[in-house]
Amino acid sequence: MFEYAKVILPKVSFSKQLFRKELSKCINWVEQNQVEELYTWCCNNFNHQYPDVLAEAFSDIAA
Repeated sequence: MFEYAKVILPKVSFSKQLFRKELSKCINWVEQNQVEELYTWCCNNFNHQYPDVLAEAFSDIAA
């Protein structure tokens, strides 16, 4: 599912609402041990565009 996230998130990044929705789904779908990897990948690719969405989406994830 991590590979799916890497495909779908760039495709929906044109819309903040859609990106937020799909990111939430991806966080729930990836294996627990891949959440940190997803976070790192998202920060590298979308932190300049949606830092608030990333912070909100990953705030509930226990480190």
